[in-house]
Amino acid sequence: MQKTIYYLPGRGGRLDTGLGQHLLERGYDVTGRALVDEFNRLSFAEQVDTVAQDISSHFWDANARIIANSFGAYLFLYAQIQLAPFPGKVLLLSPIVGESSNQATATTFIPPRAAQLFKLASSGRYSAPLNCQMHVGSEDWQCNPENVQSLAELIQVKAFVVEGAGHSLPKSYVGPLLDKWLA
Repeated sequence: MQKTIYYLPGRGGRLDTGLGQHLLERGYDVTGRALVDEFNRLSFAEQVDTVAQDISSHFWDANARIIANSFGAYLFLYAQIQLAPFPGKVLLLSPIVGESSNQATATTFIPPRAAQLFKLASSGRYSAPLNCQMHVGSEDWQCNPENVQSLAELIQVKAFVVEGAGHSLPKSYVGPLLDKWLA
């Protein structure tokens, strides 16, 4: 029986390229939401509602697997607000968790509802998945490893910082991680 993974790539990402392609090559059925075209044109609230509906209707099982990358992880984290603690396994790679900036390039990224995750988590009102890992590069300005670690601590999930890595975690790290996580 083929195993299915619910996958949410980063902005502009598709299910059959990058990490999605790698999962397909490993023999997994990859389903989820590409962050392009029709789905990308939905409002943030509609995207979150769609992801929450997908998960609760088709993946609500202790054996279910969800992998989300970058902004896809942000969508998952917001969808989780609407749900009970997800019973399956969740892997968040370079997860966006709120506002971030790069002083060297004077670049700032402020996603929708940038502060809400931390407000809910700080008040103890965030319903975290039961088995979740976050992996972020130490040099990732878009995800700010300190913020990822802070959120992970607040919601009691595991966070790992990949030394020397930026927003795109190296294949030499992700490959062995998937070997272990998917086993």
